[in-house]
Amino acid sequence: MAHERTSHPHVHAAGGDRGRLRLALALIAGFIAVEIATGVIAHSLALLSDAGHMLTDAAAIGFSLIALSLAARPARGAMTFGFSRAEALSAQANGVTLLVLAGFITYEGIARLVHPPEVHGGLMLAVALAGIAVNLAATWTLSRADRGSLAIEGSFQHLLTDLYGFLGTAIAAGVILASGFDRADAIASLLIAALMARSAVGLLKASARVFLEASPRGVSPEEIGEALAASANVVEVHDLHVWEISHGFTALSAHALVRADADCHAARRAMEEMLGERFGIAHTTLQVEHVDETLLEISPAPSAGAADRPQ
Repeated sequence: MAHERTSHPHVHAAGGDRGRLRLALALIAGFIAVEIATGVIAHSLALLSDAGHMLTDAAAIGFSLIALSLAARPARGAMTFGFSRAEALSAQANGVTLLVLAGFITYEGIARLVHPPEVHGGLMLAVALAGIAVNLAATWTLSRADRGSLAIEGSFQHLLTDLYGFLGTAIAAGVILASGFDRADAIASLLIAALMARSAVGLLKASARVFLEASPRGVSPEEIGEALAASANVVEVHDLHVWEISHGFTALSAHALVRADADCHAARRAMEEMLGERFGIAHTTLQVEHVDETLLEISPAPSAGAADRPQ
């Protein structure tokens, strides 16, 4: 059996990503108080919903920072894979908060469609335009990070839906200023909630794949099995498992039978090289054994009196 451990470069690259997360957090935190105060004064649910989303943005970025710090810790003791899956936990937390917030905004939006309050369109438009600028800067900052990380992607989706929300709020404010149609605020809130729910479902599905140990997206276990079985001197491959520990950390285990006259160690090394070069999988556990080519013929035992009968 060969069990190869490798270093994980995504952990080392996380230092720059943590810096981008901190910058995005500073931009968001500096704008939240202004938006909440203006939303109360303007009686704008769209602004308050954006402010609530920005609070979850700040929490999401905080979760992501903690997750990346945990993921950078080396494996030790009972944590033989380290804390790599803290990224998936962060993505699940982000997905749940988005979903809960979307439900709350939907409820309030429907209530305001029925009984629309008076909305101050001018204040609403000014804050929405400022929010677009802040979120553009924060979103651009995280777009340069490694979005393959679920922790980074969770924060990015929060910021992206918030940016869409500010765009919708600005449009609603323009409609209110031009026509006095106050229900535009509630309609914009419902659109924001729909975007939140869509992002939440995507994050929850992606993190669930990690926890359910599904093969990574774009990786076909069938194709890998066929490639292993096609390797020189390999007779059969079974008990093949491919799963994702965390972003950039794919693991594989399999049991392979090789010809009786083959060098099983050479066959194992060849399969490991093929998996790394063709599929980018470096963390492998391959159990390689020789196939038993000895054929045993079994025939019925003679009856008790068969030896005494004349031939």
